[in-house]
Amino acid sequence: MSETIAVVRASRPNFLVLALLCAGLGVALAWQQGEPPPLPDALLVLIGAVLAHAAVNLLNEYEDFASGLDLITRRTPFSGGSGALPEIPSAATGVLIAGFSALAMVIAIGLYFLWLRGLPMLALGAFGVVLVLTYTRWITRSPLICLLAPGLGFGPVMILGSLIALGAPLDSTALTVSLVSLLLVSELLLINQIPDAEADRKVGRRHLVITLGIPAAVRLVGTMLLASYGVLIAGLLAGWLPVWSILALAPLPAALWITLRLPGAVTDPQQLDTLLGVNVAVLLTTLALLIPGLSL
Repeated sequence: MSETIAVVRASRPNFLVLALLCAGLGVALAWQQGEPPPLPDALLVLIGAVLAHAAVNLLNEYEDFASGLDLITRRTPFSGGSGALPEIPSAATGVLIAGFSALAMVIAIGLYFLWLRGLPMLALGAFGVVLVLTYTRWITRSPLICLLAPGLGFGPVMILGSLIALGAPLDSTALTVSLVSLLLVSELLLINQIPDAEADRKVGRRHLVITLGIPAAVRLVGTMLLASYGVLIAGLLAGWLPVWSILALAPLPAALWITLRLPGAVTDPQQLDTLLGVNVAVLLTTLALLIPGLSL
C-alpha cells in the first residue's frame, strides 16, 4: 500500500457520507423554507462539510498513531480507526499535512460565507474549527464534552451553519432536525467507544464508557437512540416537521432491536460488531429519509 492510499484511508472515506447527509439536511431545510438556494453556494456547503469531516478524521488518525493507541486497539469495521498508519508509518506526516490542508480549505469556504452573511456565520464556524482541532487531544479527556461534541458538530454546527450560509432563517423545524442529528451522532460515537474502552483508558482518554462503565453506557446509548425518534415524533405532532418527515421513522424497529440486544452483546465481539453495523445503517437511513421528508 502506498503512502497516498494510506492518507486516503486515514480520511475514512466510507464515513464521510455522514457529513454529506447532515449538510444535505441544511440544504433541504433551506429549500423547504421557500426560494431554492443558489447551486454554487449549496455545493460549497456540501464540500465544506465533507472536508471538515475528513479533517477531523485525518487529525484523529495522526494523534491516535502518535499516542500509540492504534497499536493496541481492537479494530472493527466501525471503530478503532482505519489501521492505515500502523501498516504504513511513513505516511504519518502526509496524514497530518492532509488534515491541516482540509481544515484550511474549510476555513477558506467559511471566510467566503462570513463575507456573504456576516457575524452569525463566525460563531458557528469558529466553534466548528475548535471542535476539529481539539477533539482527539483534549475533548476525549472530558466525559460529558466528549459525548456531546460529535453531535454538536454534525447537528447544530453543520446543519444550522449550512442554513446560515445559505441565507435561510433558523426556525423550529431547523432546531428539531439539528437535535435529532445531535442525538444520533453522539449515540453513534458512544456505542463505537464500547469496544475501544480499555485501549482508550491506557492512553489517558476519559469518555463515558470508561467513567460510567459499560452497563451504564449501554443504557445511555439506548436512551439517546430512542430519544432521537421521540424528538421526530414530537416534531411531527407539534407541526414543526412536514408530514412526510414520518418517513424517517422507518428505522425505528431496528433502533428498538439495537436497544434490546446491546446489553447482552457487549461481551461477544461478533454480536457487538453486528450491532455496530446495524446502528450505522439506522443513523444513515434516518438522516437520508429525513431529507426527502423535508423536501416533499
